[in-house]
Amino acid sequence: MEHLVGVIAKALVDHPEDVSVRTLEKDRLVVYELTVHPEDVGKVIGKQGRIAKAFRTVVTSAAVKMDKRVTVDIIS
Repeated sequence: MEHLVGVIAKALVDHPEDVSVRTLEKDRLVVYELTVHPEDVGKVIGKQGRIAKAFRTVVTSAAVKMDKRVTVDIIS
């Protein structure tokens, strides 16, 4: 799943070498912290957060079999 987050993010940004994903797990929650270059934050979030919402939807859908809540946090 972490790889999926990284691949999608690298396709969206101008500085793919600065993309990193960190996984934090707590009980029934998995948080993927996505760190991107400061210039690329807007590209990952999108207008009115549409790209970020779609990003989270894809990750949530892919994680259905994990039986855990999954979220993606975008960090600059």
